Amino acid sequence: RSRPLFMKALMLEMKSLQEEPVEGFRITLVDEADLYNWEVAIFGPPNTLYEGGYFKVSSAEIPMDYPYSPPSFRFLTKMWHPNIYENGDVCISILHPPVDDPQSGELPSERWNPTQNVRTILLSVISLLNEPNTFSPANVDSSVMYRKWRDSKGKDREYAEIIRKQVLATKAEADRDGVKVPTTLAEYCVQTKAPAVDEGSDLFYDDYYDDDMEEGEEDCCYDEDDSGTEES
Repeated sequence: RSRPLFMKALMLEMKSLQEEPVEGFRITLVDEADLYNWEVAIFGPPNTLYEGGYFKVSSAEIPMDYPYSPPSFRFLTKMWHPNIYENGDVCISILHPPVDDPQSGELPSERWNPTQNVRTILLSVISLLNEPNTFSPANVDSSVMYRKWRDSKGKDREYAEIIRKQVLATKAEADRDGVKVPTTLAEYCVQTKAPAVDEGSDLFYDDYYDDDMEEGEEDCCYDEDDSGTEES
């Protein structure tokens, strides 16, 4: 009896993300027959080192007991970032199971809990791209490079050059997928609706939707003077 309830929650969440997309993300189902496997692509925020980038997530797999356990989140695109492992796994507190682990340096309140959702994960990941956590890095070499770039106010270019090369390498992938990557704040902050799910799909029944759900508006969270802005 519990699994249909989890599926209903996921259906509502996908519906919400399609109607009110998170700025900077493209979200679809890998297979319409599998609600537990989402395809996610991230657009690099304008006015940052990642501007113009198209970064694909190989799997945003939703566990069967979601929302009691967090989804997995792994980049397919090669990423040089202090909080992303070499295999693409994202190291962020919100994706860690809600267990008491004093040695991790994380508070239980910082970890996953059932009030979180895919939307809050996406917002956390985009924030992490722009403001890495260098206190407990997943990629130590990247963290050292980032700190040199940050502390030199952009004069040490090694970190920035690696990121820009990775951004340029994503253009071919975006072209293959027929995706126009936003490069200005105006384009980035437009909440373009995701491709509609086939109305004939067995996954999406009208009676799963709550037509009385409140609709909110989100402001774009990046300013021209963001701390992650590239400096020369």
